[in-house]
Amino acid sequence: MFARTPRLLLRPGWMEDAPALAHAISDPAILRNLTHAPAPYALDDAQAFLSLPHDSRLPRLLAFTRTRGAPRLVGGCAIHLDEDGTPELGYWIARPYWGLGFATEAARAVLSMARAHGVQGVRAAHFLDNPASGNVLRKIGFRFTGRVEQRYSLARQTMVDSLLFEEGETHGMHPDPAMDLYRDATQAMAA
Repeated sequence: MFARTPRLLLRPGWMEDAPALAHAISDPAILRNLTHAPAPYALDDAQAFLSLPHDSRLPRLLAFTRTRGAPRLVGGCAIHLDEDGTPELGYWIARPYWGLGFATEAARAVLSMARAHGVQGVRAAHFLDNPASGNVLRKIGFRFTGRVEQRYSLARQTMVDSLLFEEGETHGMHPDPAMDLYRDATQAMAA
């Protein structure tokens, strides 16, 4: 799976990306907001992550800037299955790119890809002390469920209060005109 947005190229991570991934994600300010990433994050961790098998219907992509020069890794965005088997959205952005809308852009693209593969009922969560992530979720149409639960942060090595979100009634997505070209194919895949 690949996706292009106005500013990003989203694609699966390759082993060649391991050094850039380890460098980009190793910032303690990023790791503290992720549930499954260890701190410190090293090249071995990046290589192990990139070699993990995953469900091909669930996008797990790295986000690169689309520039005239060499693309730069700005983050990652994925949908994974939580402990209950429910699809859950997750993302991270490297600190130099915070506040530029890349998380919103990447999350919209990943949700659109997942929906094209028939994935519905996506949820998300963020640690209580990471309100910027809540802003991203609201921008893409998620709503706070009113529930707070404890989630383990591997980097913090402790349980942390997390706010739970679910997709809004309209899924927060603007219709994608390009999907009209592929509607027959996606309906055939779902059948």
